[in-house]
Amino acid sequence: MPGPVVAIVGRPNVGKSTFFNYLAGKRISIIDDTPGVTRDRIYAESEWRGRKFTIIDTGGIETNTDDFIKQQMIRQAHVAIEMADVIVMMVDIKAGMTAMDEEVASILRKAAKPVLVAVNKVDNPGEPPTDIYEFYNLGMGEIYPISSIHGLGIGELLDAVYEHFPASGETDADDDAVKVAVIGKPNAGKSSLINRILGEERVIVSDIPGTTRDAIDTLYETNGKRYLFIDTAGIRRKSKVDEEIEKYSVLRAWTAVDRADVCIIMIDAQDGVTEQDTRIAGYAHEQGKACIIAVNKWDLIGKQTGTLEKYKKKVAEDLEYMSYAPIVFISAKTGQRVDRLLELIDYVFDQASLRIQTGVLNDVLNEAIAMVQPPSDKGKRLKIYYMTQTGVRPPSFVLFVNDAELMHYSYERYLKNTLRSNFGFEGTPIWFTIREKGEKE
Repeated sequence: MPGPVVAIVGRPNVGKSTFFNYLAGKRISIIDDTPGVTRDRIYAESEWRGRKFTIIDTGGIETNTDDFIKQQMIRQAHVAIEMADVIVMMVDIKAGMTAMDEEVASILRKAAKPVLVAVNKVDNPGEPPTDIYEFYNLGMGEIYPISSIHGLGIGELLDAVYEHFPASGETDADDDAVKVAVIGKPNAGKSSLINRILGEERVIVSDIPGTTRDAIDTLYETNGKRYLFIDTAGIRRKSKVDEEIEKYSVLRAWTAVDRADVCIIMIDAQDGVTEQDTRIAGYAHEQGKACIIAVNKWDLIGKQTGTLEKYKKKVAEDLEYMSYAPIVFISAKTGQRVDRLLELIDYVFDQASLRIQTGVLNDVLNEAIAMVQPPSDKGKRLKIYYMTQTGVRPPSFVLFVNDAELMHYSYERYLKNTLRSNFGFEGTPIWFTIREKGEKE
């Protein structure tokens, strides 16, 4: 995470996510009038007065609760507080100071970190209403009236935040990290896998399907290599997506795939490949992402001779359009083969990044054409003049031909398989563009 860290903390529904999104400049956190919508910490980068910093949006703190999710939210907020250089405590002028605000202030005083009180929903410009002054009773020092929706007062608040930043020494952005999206249907074990890799409870883990509602970025570094893991909300079938909250989450899961270099498609070993899994994997395939199929909860499956091979064959049949994707059987709970999964991430990323020299490429193409003649139609045969690689991730190629309509899908598949047998390209789709000779690029 670049630069200082600013955590936004407060009881539920005071406008933390709206403030976060204003600073981030994009809709990252879920916004909804339902208290407790933001369940996990969300990271984003922002900048003020030429200084980059990281903002953390947290789930609302609710004390004295037996609700499991709310208890986990409190724990996540505590972790965010520990990570922060500066804390913005947000309160709501329309609700006034509440007992819960006082309890949150008590938690923050123990943190021994700089805390600035942002009194949100002061939506009219000019002198703030006198109601604002009751928040001085929190004993947190200066207060800052703001409107997250309209952007009022945020400059003054950020000036104060800036004054508490530690000496400059921010790290570079995470552009060199391999971005890995962990995708799958709810309760497949996505969060558990990331927690296992990180060795800490970074993401809320629960047996309640759909617990992770936001896509969460987590930077992980090992053996000199950097990975940015994107944990996504479980993607539900559309018929079950009734809440606006869930609609946001599904959209964000697709966005996570778009951002990723590598997608780990989590399959629940007990359920096998479901219709939802096929849809999720299909989206990653269509977007040209390097993919790994991770069959999770393998420790819960009864084993006999040949069980793994039979299961692997069934997964390959159900996801036949992803025959290039390696399949690994893991247990996020026990750690079984999780190290192998990290190796595969490196491997498929490298495979998706392969570049082949044009000369070598056309030698292979000419040999393939000699072995299997191109298709013909009504006496006219397809001629392929040459091929060139135009991009990576996914490996993309342009084939120049005499008549693009003569290129049959089966022959295109044959050429792709020829490329794989000669150069690898394991774990990644291959994209072809067919152009007629003389056609402008």
